[in-house]
Amino acid sequence: MNWKDYIVVDNNILLGKPTIKNTRLSVEFILGLFAAGWDRKTILENYPTLSNEAINAVFSFSLECMQDEAFFSISKSAA
Repeated sequence: MNWKDYIVVDNNILLGKPTIKNTRLSVEFILGLFAAGWDRKTILENYPTLSNEAINAVFSFSLECMQDEAFFSISKSAA
């Protein structure tokens, strides 16, 4: 899966946060729904402009960000 087919950054949409193409739904927002206990079926029912592929792209994008240490740092006191 090439997440770049589904995730875009546009400075005019949500201040440049990564969003799902042709929506105003950010990667952060979708991940937050999962973190709050929503499942894929519920997300797709509530946001019909999304597809399974777009949700997969959110996870692929997130994985790539986590693999790049420049995107995050964890305080030793938080561990």
